[in-house]
Amino acid sequence: MENSIRNVLMMGNEAIARGLLESGCGMATSYPGTPASEILATVLRLKREAGLPLHAQWAVNEKVAFEIAYAGAMTGLRSAVSMKQVGLNVAADPLMSAAYLGVVGGFVVISADDPGPHSSQTEQDSRLMAMMAKIPVLDPDSPAQAREMTRLAFDLSESHGVPVMLRPTTRVCHARQDLPPLPLQTGVRKPVFTRDPKRWAATPKFRLALHHELEARLARISAEPLSEPRAIASGGHRAKAVVVSGVAAAHAREIFAGLSLDGPLALYQVLQPFPLHSAFIRDLLETYDEILVIEETAAVIEMQLADRRHVRGKLNGKVPAVGELLPEHIEALLCRFAGRSAPTVSLPPAPARRPTLCAGCPHRASFFAIKKAAPRAIYTSDIGCYTLGLNLGAVDTVLCMGAAISQAAGFYHAFRDASKKPDLVATMGDSTFFHAGVPALVDAVAQGVRFTLVILDNRTTAMTGGQPTPASGGDGGNAVAVEIEPLVRGCGVKFCRLADPYELPAFIALLKEALTWSREHGPAVVIARHPCLLDRRSRAPGSPRPPATVGDACDGCGFCLNHFECPALVSDADGGRVRVDPLLCTGCGVCRHVCPKGALGIAEESP
Repeated sequence: MENSIRNVLMMGNEAIARGLLESGCGMATSYPGTPASEILATVLRLKREAGLPLHAQWAVNEKVAFEIAYAGAMTGLRSAVSMKQVGLNVAADPLMSAAYLGVVGGFVVISADDPGPHSSQTEQDSRLMAMMAKIPVLDPDSPAQAREMTRLAFDLSESHGVPVMLRPTTRVCHARQDLPPLPLQTGVRKPVFTRDPKRWAATPKFRLALHHELEARLARISAEPLSEPRAIASGGHRAKAVVVSGVAAAHAREIFAGLSLDGPLALYQVLQPFPLHSAFIRDLLETYDEILVIEETAAVIEMQLADRRHVRGKLNGKVPAVGELLPEHIEALLCRFAGRSAPTVSLPPAPARRPTLCAGCPHRASFFAIKKAAPRAIYTSDIGCYTLGLNLGAVDTVLCMGAAISQAAGFYHAFRDASKKPDLVATMGDSTFFHAGVPALVDAVAQGVRFTLVILDNRTTAMTGGQPTPASGGDGGNAVAVEIEPLVRGCGVKFCRLADPYELPAFIALLKEALTWSREHGPAVVIARHPCLLDRRSRAPGSPRPPATVGDACDGCGFCLNHFECPALVSDADGGRVRVDPLLCTGCGVCRHVCPKGALGIAEESP
């Protein structure tokens, strides 16, 4: 029995997933994105292991995921949607509207932020999105509190009839903590949808009334005892107080205990940064002469205190406005605020090793071919592992999901009347194409944009852990595979060809053909299909391929190292020649087409 199992070392995202299922979640959706990806992956695993009846799925993008889960909440089911902070931008439209319409069952919006940032385009603060949408947001400090707040979020949502945001950050999502596995709820509520067009299909006239109702809900939530701030240290004298939230609260708690700061300073943890409890604001400003606010990443709590005479924080430069607040930074802030000498923060530099595509990655072959076929093109790209095409000189722009096509169109229109028009080559992964590429491609076809799109189809969402794409048929269940080729043709594209980038000479020839077509007729699409080597589902049976070999023709020119950058090819420090690391080489054989001197080969055909 699960109740008899002792504590389990859980990742923060696993704790959140358990919190959902321990609270009776009946519907969970997501689009993968670090640091949130493991939440739904864990839900799917626990669903299979325990035979739970809930609906859980990876959606084509965050907006679709939000809308599916929100419909579940409209029927009274407890529902949740998870994503990373930039994914919340994609779901912003339904988020804003759902706040007005409200919910019947509890609805938890999990937006995992990435202060730093470690794996994101921005380090934006989802709490600001919650403020704009006018929904409450909870800010956990640890995996244990993230699980606790998941249950709290459902309770608040159902009590007040609004979506509630849970906002863990990378340090919570990927931290691990010993936690007891509580019983999972095996029953799911019976869904009931009550027709109410004035609410669920509200026109602008009725939306005004709904906005008034939302403001009244926020006022009630700002007095909700379940989520009020917690006093961690009362302080020996009541002159100075520190207000913390999220991971900063966990760091501050340890620093207070280690440096005995509970004498000169009071410490409060804010669980619900928005709406900040009105009584807490009043008592804080009336009681303390100085208040230090430490939070990541924006000044959400600080703005609501709205008293510049008392408050120290990001808005007056006392707390850094950019980047993570590491324990060393928080210790220095607290010591200065307490009137003690602050330690000097000196962090060692990070190792100077840039990330690169895996050995044998088919994307490397695709980018090498693109550079060969269109050496002077403008290369627009997108979000995914293939962003590392930067290293190969085949990526010029990366903006956001789906922008590779739209930006290629923008460059086309910018150079339309120029005497010499550059070739335009856009690269985009298969999951990204389904996520945000289809509308952009339809627009490019309608506008007659002359560019070549290379869809890097490795049959999985590789960057975030190998989640399924619509083309791979979903995560088990009865999902139907949606193939890319007919979808591309359905967008109106006349030139759509499929090829394996491992067959490098043929692939280069196909790219040249596509470029010639695009210069005269409009969009040309090449689908570069080869499975991700890390995706176990697509591994071919049989013995491993033998590693590459280096022949006597190698003179150490470095062309393969500089222009192909496979980690399995390394420089021999003694003779200046290239050697193959057999532990990294996958035997893909692509490199035999790379060396201009023909020095690289494979075991069966040594050069």
